Amino acid sequence: MLYDEDFLSRLGSGVRELAPAWGLSAEAQLRLLTISENATFLFDDPSDGRKLIVRVHRPDYHTEAEILSELAWIEALRADGVVATPKPVAAADGRLLQRFSDDASLRHAVAFEHMAGREPDAEADMVKWYGTLGEINARLHAHSRGWTRPAGFVRKTWDFDRILGKGAHWGDWRAALGLTADGRAILERLHALLERQTAAYGHGADRFGLVHCDMRAANLLVEGDRLGVIDFDDCGLSWFAYDFAAAVSFIEHEPSVPELMEAWLEGYRRTAPLAAEQAAALPMFIMLRRMQLTAWIASHAETPTAQALGTAYTDGTVALAERYLSREG
Repeated sequence: MLYDEDFLSRLGSGVRELAPAWGLSAEAQLRLLTISENATFLFDDPSDGRKLIVRVHRPDYHTEAEILSELAWIEALRADGVVATPKPVAAADGRLLQRFSDDASLRHAVAFEHMAGREPDAEADMVKWYGTLGEINARLHAHSRGWTRPAGFVRKTWDFDRILGKGAHWGDWRAALGLTADGRAILERLHALLERQTAAYGHGADRFGLVHCDMRAANLLVEGDRLGVIDFDDCGLSWFAYDFAAAVSFIEHEPSVPELMEAWLEGYRRTAPLAAEQAAALPMFIMLRRMQLTAWIASHAETPTAQALGTAYTDGTVALAERYLSREG
């Protein structure tokens, strides 16, 4: 198991050693915030009230060039006023990417300014915030189309092959927790249908480009009228419409999703046009994402999210697949 107690303790020790590089005092307190793809820590320095978020990257996932490319896009988005998102923080040596050794292996760490706020929840007006998210997505996609990427820019591609095919970054959905033979047969049919549908949809510049790819509620921060976006770690080349599918990650089965979709589309179209064909493709991308996350849970079984969802998520994927196949298959 990757993120076991011993591994997390070693990561914490490595992060503490980097504290002076970011100008933190010896009194700075460190605590683990989340474990997902990466381990994310919070420094709280009582000497000056400064807070710093530190992300330690999952081993053997992103290259140094990929991490620096993510940060380059974040800095461009901030400079152009596209989205409220935390500023990457350079160390005293001017570098954004820091490294520390762990059992003869090299770990990569990146620091960000702390952004205040809370995750949108059931008590908040989720429809309102997904409308705002649609506006943000429209701005992001416009920026993506017009931005000249710096030399050496490289991010992962999230096309069908890298989402569900032989090159899937998050593993094979067939390893899903608790998947039965009957369930596998249903998901095989869905896999084949989604492969045909995404191929027909295509990868033209009007619909495929650099996207955030993980704007679910856990990566949104509300404070007053501001909706902040964090965690560009999965940003890469994919369908623009896939951003909405990612925004409803893990809640694809909830009855509120159609209302959230409508709010997102309205918000998007308040800012930029969106072709009817792309809007109509959202249910397809929701199923594609659901299949991808079913694989992710199996390949990241040590994370709290995967442990909380477990086999029930697989069962839900099969149920959603049956419904989708009855309409589309």
